[in-house]
Amino acid sequence: MGAEQYRPPLFSVAPMMDWTDNHYRTVARIISKHAWLYTEMLAAETIVHQQGDLIFGIFSEQHPIVLQIGGNNLDSIAKATQLANSYGYDEINLNCGCPSPKVAGHGCFGVRLMLDPKFVGEAMSVIAANTDVPVSVKCRIGLDDHDSYNELCDFIYKVSSLSPTKHFIIHSRKALLNGISPADNRRIPPLKYEYYYALLRDFPDLRFTINGGINCVDEVNAALREGAHGVMVGRAAYNYLWNTLAHVDTAIYGAPSSGLTRRQVLEQYQIYGDAVLGTFRE
Repeated sequence: MGAEQYRPPLFSVAPMMDWTDNHYRTVARIISKHAWLYTEMLAAETIVHQQGDLIFGIFSEQHPIVLQIGGNNLDSIAKATQLANSYGYDEINLNCGCPSPKVAGHGCFGVRLMLDPKFVGEAMSVIAANTDVPVSVKCRIGLDDHDSYNELCDFIYKVSSLSPTKHFIIHSRKALLNGISPADNRRIPPLKYEYYYALLRDFPDLRFTINGGINCVDEVNAALREGAHGVMVGRAAYNYLWNTLAHVDTAIYGAPSSGLTRRQVLEQYQIYGDAVLGTFRE
């Protein structure tokens, strides 16, 4: 699918380990009908070896939803994509941005993949060959000393040239792989939004979503007015669930409000909770 045909979502909730699970996505969807939701990053090896609803969850009411895969083995990535097809995801994303020691250190994937754009291009070609839905990459603007704009451009150019990838979600910080925590990797490296907006200028045939440090709907709309193709919000959409997502449909998409009160949201969520508890009683 060419960039001229593909339009990234105006608003999406970032994939967050241990946070954007099935339970979170369910309540998020009750509040907002238009926000795009992401799974937590699921390792390709885990998908292959523990396939089924236990891994993917049951999300028939959660569309639009994106599966984020992590991994560095092409065979596992291909098999994981094939297994995901029957669950009807709306897009499949490859994680090239996670800086955690477990992922980017011992696992040698996540943001470390930015050092090998040729492999990322191969991985994205494998994903695209095994699914009919759009594919995308989520990455940082660099890592450690590999943090120049030219190096970021080299990564984007090679991945998009070697694969059908037309959409990149750009976390506008570099990653530090010196053993600091993921939380510090969201706080210590400075935001460089200028890199993101330069990509819009230098790669007009691609689509880019901005991520990092955007905490409310007003800031989302400000980024869209600046020309952002799409905006991804992370922890603010979790920590301030109602204050963020309750305004997405009307303020960003111009759609009618669901009209639900907080109490009504909780009442609907209780129905889901009772159903989940029921599966453990059977």
